[in-house]
Amino acid sequence: MIELRPCASDADLEAWRRVRIAVIPYERTDSVEELRRNATPDRLMLLAYRDGVLAGSGVGGRSDTASGFAIPRVLPEQRRHGVGTTLLCALAEHVEALGYPDLGVSTDDEGSLAFARRFGFEEIGRQVEQVRAVAADEPLPRVPDGIEIVSLAVRPELHARTYHDLALAVFEDIPTPRKIEISLEDWKGSWFPTLDGSFAALAGDEIVGCAGLVRDVDRADRAENTLTAVRRDWRGRGLARALKETVVAWASANGIRELYTWTQTGNENMQAVSAKLGYVTGHVSISLRRPLPLPQHR
Repeated sequence: MIELRPCASDADLEAWRRVRIAVIPYERTDSVEELRRNATPDRLMLLAYRDGVLAGSGVGGRSDTASGFAIPRVLPEQRRHGVGTTLLCALAEHVEALGYPDLGVSTDDEGSLAFARRFGFEEIGRQVEQVRAVAADEPLPRVPDGIEIVSLAVRPELHARTYHDLALAVFEDIPTPRKIEISLEDWKGSWFPTLDGSFAALAGDEIVGCAGLVRDVDRADRAENTLTAVRRDWRGRGLARALKETVVAWASANGIRELYTWTQTGNENMQAVSAKLGYVTGHVSISLRRPLPLPQHR
């Protein structure tokens, strides 16, 4: 028997994150505190049990592109017993009840891709992971003339300004199928959740770039790059590279030995910047979408 339970306690959230870690060990997973902090009324987090044993987890709700999403995950030893289908259908019903006309999912292996296609999902884009080993003595970058790169930990008043003065405009240029729409709360909670290791580039008093990282709470020597962005009129001058090199140097000085970043297909320029800095291609995540309602139990 398959039973679904909403996450209602810290113990539930820890079980949820342990499933995620088991299924995608190459990505950082939010801590229980982060999961609580970033919870929203429209987000449904589920645990799946098969015959009383934890078998999977899922989450569904509103995505950063103001559309519906669902992510079912099943532990490898529990697959092919209907757990994924049960999770997906429950999450799809939740998203449909929120009023979204379609549903987005993502896959990064052949099995989950075949599963999604059985339900009629069609590919709409891809995300490419790039990974870089960090040495213990990474150098500071050469910064373009007229630019000062400052730590948000030293200048915390720039945290919100970076969102208003830079990110909102940059989101217009990110090649996602739909425009990214996030609040200042989302920016502080999930996009740039920590000030240590996060930086803004200033031209005088104007914010013209940003970059940062967030540590993996389960692996202290690993971190994920957050948004690296440069204002349109400052692109092509080496600023993106300088920002990424600043983050690499900070990671080196603070005991981080691996960085990884995800970039959309269509943003090959940023992928090229990362490649020149020693990042190598890792996993590829495929984004898919289909109209709601979802066909049941196929």
